[in-house]
Amino acid sequence: MRSERDKIGEILLEDEKLYGIQTARAMDNFKLQHKKTSLQLIYALVTIKKAAAMTYQKLGVGKDGVYAEISQVCDMILQGKLDDAFVTEALQGGAGTSTNMNVNEVIANLTLLKLGFKKGSYHIVHPLDDVNRGQSTNDVYPTALRIAAIQMLRKLSEACAQLQQALQTKENEFDSILKLGRTELMDAVPITLGQEFGSYAQAVARDRWRLYKVEERLRQVNIGGTAVGIGNNAERKYRFRVIEVLRELTGIGLATAEYPMDITQNNDVFVEVSGLLKALAVNLMKISNDLRLMNSGPKGGISEITLMPLQMGSTIMPGKVNPVIPEMVMQVSMRVMANDVAISTAAAHGEFELNAFLPLIADSLLESMGLLLNAAELFRTKCIEQIKPNPERCRELLELSYAFTAAYTPFLGYDKVREIIEKSCGDPQKAKEMLDE
Repeated sequence: MRSERDKIGEILLEDEKLYGIQTARAMDNFKLQHKKTSLQLIYALVTIKKAAAMTYQKLGVGKDGVYAEISQVCDMILQGKLDDAFVTEALQGGAGTSTNMNVNEVIANLTLLKLGFKKGSYHIVHPLDDVNRGQSTNDVYPTALRIAAIQMLRKLSEACAQLQQALQTKENEFDSILKLGRTELMDAVPITLGQEFGSYAQAVARDRWRLYKVEERLRQVNIGGTAVGIGNNAERKYRFRVIEVLRELTGIGLATAEYPMDITQNNDVFVEVSGLLKALAVNLMKISNDLRLMNSGPKGGISEITLMPLQMGSTIMPGKVNPVIPEMVMQVSMRVMANDVAISTAAAHGEFELNAFLPLIADSLLESMGLLLNAAELFRTKCIEQIKPNPERCRELLELSYAFTAAYTPFLGYDKVREIIEKSCGDPQKAKEMLDE
């Protein structure tokens, strides 16, 4: 065991633990047993620590060789070899300070080990004085969230592009299949199955473009702004150089915000991104539900298409197969919509110079992105690409309807066509004969 002390008191830590006293206090205080802080966010934080270390190394600041070692330690973490060292709950008080300290302490202790010292020898490498030098949770945490969000957005935009392509492929494949169009779940006018899928593709195309464009608003960061965005406790040369290093490390066109205090205080950009994620969720839910209805049956429903059977659907009804992928996608959409409410509420509570609820924003936003990314991929590969049309059923339902009668209204008038439909006594073929007379 080793002992660490802070203002509140002393804590004993097991020798193998890479984190320190501040992380231990957070683990004790926030025992939600909900879920850990997103690794995407952790990696983004570590990338910022590496950028800071590289900057200080270039500036010749700090103890000889310490920042070179810190940079190498960050590389080890970014390879995914030390994920278990990051233990803070996703939801925590303190605007993310506990997660920032978890990262600081792990990096400090790993650096100490590399230099041949025992963990906790903070007079050699200190979590705050060295790893967190010139930083605050209030500038590194939101910057990390922006980096993680951009990285996820790029993947999600590409997943939407692939889903759009799959829908367009079906649009072309089903172009000649006539079917009954429906409005308010009632018989409407004839369309093609291809036109239905073409409309879905257009909706997803808009989502793809919106997500691609919103990255621009996330590129402005407040790194170097420290506690409230005015740059106190950060050297001027560091503030100007760290953003350049961070651009190189991430491959993202990050820029220092013109007014860093704004970025520190206000989180409306995350509300904007969440709103676009919600728009994608809305479209995915609509498409999924349409597919469920068109697949319904196989004998007692619409059955205009057949989804690929993936698993047995009942423990009591043999042979029943459910549309499990559309159902999963709809549940993902519901969760994303719920996360949007959480993000909006949390962002609205950014009192004065800081938002204490940024951990909720971060967790909800990254969860929504991750869910949508995986859902879009599964929806494409296990549902859209595998759909089989039932042309005979499409034609049967079309011929059993009065969909064709709308074509006669420009010539005979609405009321005349309605009267003929009423006189046909539910027989579309008889109605057609009467209309043609």
